[in-house]
This record gives sequence, structure tokens and C-alpha cells, in this order.
Amino acid sequence: MTTAPAAAATREALGPTLIRLRQQGLDIVVVDADLGASTSARAFRAAFPERWFSFGVAEQNMISAAAGLAAVGHTVFASTFAVFAEHAYDQLRMSVAQPRLNVKLVVSHGGVSVGEDGASAQSVEDLALAASLLSFRVIVPADVVEAAAAIEAAAHTPGPFYIRTGRPKQRVVYTAGPRFRLGEADCLRDGSDVTIIAIGLLVERALDAADALAARGISARVLNMATIRPLDTAAVEAAARETGAIVVAEEHLVHSGLGAMCAQALATRHPVPMEFVGVPDRYGESGTSNELLELMGLTAESIVVAAERAIGHKRR
Repeated sequence: MTTAPAAAATREALGPTLIRLRQQGLDIVVVDADLGASTSARAFRAAFPERWFSFGVAEQNMISAAAGLAAVGHTVFASTFAVFAEHAYDQLRMSVAQPRLNVKLVVSHGGVSVGEDGASAQSVEDLALAASLLSFRVIVPADVVEAAAAIEAAAHTPGPFYIRTGRPKQRVVYTAGPRFRLGEADCLRDGSDVTIIAIGLLVERALDAADALAARGISARVLNMATIRPLDTAAVEAAARETGAIVVAEEHLVHSGLGAMCAQALATRHPVPMEFVGVPDRYGESGTSNELLELMGLTAESIVVAAERAIGHKRR
């Protein structure tokens, strides 16, 4: 087993994983929207140039071509930035989701942690859009190790996928290797007072928050909900019943992301006090990744405050 790096961006998983899967014999074709260097997909071009197709800055055309390639039997990986994938929503809905074609859209630069490129490049609504595509599985890996495992799972699973990766380097959570299971939450830390459900780079911060809460005598469970569609409602309900309070942490608009999905699941099963750490109703701005995460309150400290607030509500 290859030793995991101390820190890496989840986007770095795409190219090397696709090369490995093709070398293993999978019928993989890659389509690109002129961003392969940033998404890391371009590494596949050097290894398999005859299976690489670039469409320039034309995501609608890229997705239409991906659907055509999938319709004749290929497993197609499409690569662009999250915010630009939104341009192709109609093609994703009509040409991929409805016929349930074997297209895997792996988008990088999701969320506000894109940084200095500013609000126009920061996709904070993409998960809501992707989850509305009925046949898509939607995944947000916690680190580069899980990102590679998610990409491999997508390659081996028929049907459409949306996998969101990020730009900044972040601490590796799965240093002992991946535990990714499609559609299943992974309990990274057990606890009895509150459950923190997190995705993407907020998983690292959720673990830090759990440490801080433990120092205050509060036992926090941490669930990595890498697959948000299909949502592991059984794990969400079990957390509600066993800990009595939930905090959801995500790099996405609060009103339409994972938190909204968890709240909907619990409303008809086992309602408990809930708090939400995510992007408020505003767009981002230019700044470093850490500056923007602080600005939006996407921090371990914010998760601690939310957890204490949720626990306080359940005692009333």
C-alpha cells in the first residue's frame, strides 16, 4: 500500500487514478474542457492520448460528447471546474441523467476555498443542482485518499456520477487507507452527546472540533457523509436517536445542501435539535482559501459553537 501524503488536494487524485484503472483494462475515455492541468486529468492524456478529447471552454459540448461516447459503451470521465459544470445542467439532465448513461463528472475547485479567483469561480450551489439529477450519485470526498477510492468506485459502478474535489491542499484523514463505501457514512469517531455530519474539507475541521469538545467534556460523534446522494438515512437516524443532537458541516449553501437533506430525512423519522455550519446566503469574494473559510464561518470553532448550541436545545 502506498503511503498517504501528509497533505494533498483532492483534485490530485483524478489523473493518477484514471491511469491506473485504464492500465487494469477498464474501457475509460476522458473528455476535458481545457482545465485538465488544474483538475489533474491531463496526466491521462500523456499516458493514453487516443482516449483523451478536449473541447475547449465548452462544457455543454463536452457533456453532449460524453453522452455519445457512453451511449456506444465507453466509461466516460468528464473533467472541469464545479462552477463551469453548472453551464451544462441541461445537457446533464437530458443527455446523461434521463438515459442513465455511464458518465462520471469529476469537478474540481468546488466551494469558496477556490480562493483568489473570486465569487464568479466559487460554486456554492453545485451540490444542490447535482443532487436534483435523479439518477446521479453525488460524492464529496474528505481527502485525496478517499477521492481516489470514490473515482474507482464510480468507474466500476454503472450510471452517472458527480464527484466534487477541491483546490487547496488539506490534511489526509485516511492515513491507513480508504474506507469508502458508496452510499454509506463512515464513523470516524464515536460519541454520545452530539453528532457532527461533515463532507469534504469540513471533515478535517469536524475532527478538530470533536477534539476541542472532548476537552470540554462533550462526546462528539463524527460522520463522514462522503456520499450525499443516495444519503445514508439509516446512519443519520441512528445518530439522532443515539446522540440526540446533530450538526451538519459543509462547504455549500446551507439552505440547499447536505444539511437540508439530513433535516428532511429526520423530519419524518426522528426530529432532534440541529445546527448548520455552511455558506450563508451570500457569495464569496477574493481571498486566500483560509481567509474565505474564516469569512464564511467554515471552521472548527464554528462547529464547536454549533454543537454546544444544539446540545443546549435538546436539554430544554
